[in-house]
Amino acid sequence: MKQVYICNDTVTGICSALYDAWKEERHGEAGIELKGKIQQQLFCEYKTVIETEQKSESLQRMIKRNLGYNAYWDVYHAILSDDARKGGAVFRMMQEARRLDDSTKIMDHLGNPDVAKVFELSRRVSNEAHVYKEFIRFRELESGALFSEISPKSQVLTCIADHFSDRFPLENWMIYDKTHGAFLVHRAKERWRLVWGEDLEEEAASRVSEGEKKYERLWKGFFESISIRERENPKLQQTHLPKRYRREMTEFL
Repeated sequence: MKQVYICNDTVTGICSALYDAWKEERHGEAGIELKGKIQQQLFCEYKTVIETEQKSESLQRMIKRNLGYNAYWDVYHAILSDDARKGGAVFRMMQEARRLDDSTKIMDHLGNPDVAKVFELSRRVSNEAHVYKEFIRFRELESGALFSEISPKSQVLTCIADHFSDRFPLENWMIYDKTHGAFLVHRAKERWRLVWGEDLEEEAASRVSEGEKKYERLWKGFFESISIRERENPKLQQTHLPKRYRREMTEFL
């Protein structure tokens, strides 16, 4: 009977499920399902995964050692995607790697549908993270901290964390992922952290400094002044800047 492992849609959760599936079903068929997105199947036994950092780290070390760092980053990014079937695709890709003489070449075998799926998901997440590095807008709160809100499809916070940490190492800043309810928090001169399970204090987040109000007006004025209405091309603009990114951009508020 096929075993299906149920886990949370987090890196720790999915890696823990992959660890259990690989340890118990490495020669057979297994499925990985996300809580809240389960598609019931006949003749399957469902198991809820006990998630631990130890399992997650062991699985990641095993991938790095046997599949190489390039494959590891493809797997990591695929796990961050919004695709409900990502866990199963990664597990089957790992099984396919065992059949190769050189498992580090697994990502070259794009003729395999699961390898192609992992590659596609990885590229999708990487592209979205790259876009947010350019489109994120911070605002200064009364406390002096910088704050931003985003609505990504994938869980991109860890993909953009080092970029903004390098740009603002001396600032207190925070990015709130409204889609997944997660916070990327950085204290001045410290390493960034990812925080889950907390609610956003909307009142505090809405209280911006007087300097911020001034610069918001200046930025919107600049944005309007450089526009040449006779040459506006909304369709081309949407190609470079899709509407879903504009909801948190100062110049479109």
